[in-house]
Amino acid sequence: MPLARAIPILLLALIVAACGPKTRWDHTPREEHVVRSGETLFAIAWRYGADPNDLARWNKLSDKSLIYPGQVLRLTPPPGMSSSASSSTRSSKSSVPTASSLPPIPTDPPPPWRWPTDGKVVVEFGKRPGSGTGILIAGKDGQGIKAAANGRVVYSGGGLVGYGELIILKHNDTYLSAYGHNKSLLVIEGETVRKGQRIATMGEGPGREPRLHFEIRKNGEPVNPRQFLPAR
Repeated sequence: MPLARAIPILLLALIVAACGPKTRWDHTPREEHVVRSGETLFAIAWRYGADPNDLARWNKLSDKSLIYPGQVLRLTPPPGMSSSASSSTRSSKSSVPTASSLPPIPTDPPPPWRWPTDGKVVVEFGKRPGSGTGILIAGKDGQGIKAAANGRVVYSGGGLVGYGELIILKHNDTYLSAYGHNKSLLVIEGETVRKGQRIATMGEGPGREPRLHFEIRKNGEPVNPRQFLPAR
């Protein structure tokens, strides 16, 4: 095709692509999220790096489990309301609260942690390959994965892109932990688990090698698990 004819066709294709409809179901950060079947508030908060307590407050959810497919959840604070993180750092000199402000959510202490499985840490927190939000622990196919602390299963499934078969445990209102790239899931949502309890088996992670993605989040923010795990 002559270059003179090819350039207009290329420009037209770019214009059509730019004007195409955008789906509301994608996973890019935005100001709202449309709930899909099987999603939980904890899984949605995990996807966007938010605190589930904040999402519940911002959307006036008295019960964090009361979400339904098609429901639109806001991912940012409404006017006059802040996130729990920014609320907790508000100056104590401000003695006159605004009508729409809420008191900061107390920070619960971390539970006593244990390593979720045996094996060498092959990717440290913040590094690649991987999401960078946790650590990757090498092991063997089917190796046991155990709860790092007492908690409750708030997510068990494969609906979060980049994590494979994933389990999320809630330990208190401040701390969550996640266990990704599993081969099998041995617990279900709502189940209470004990520290050291077998909750999954190891599957393939990045590079198609047996890996566990282990993550700890404090008020929705990923933190380096090594600051909580025993030295070894």
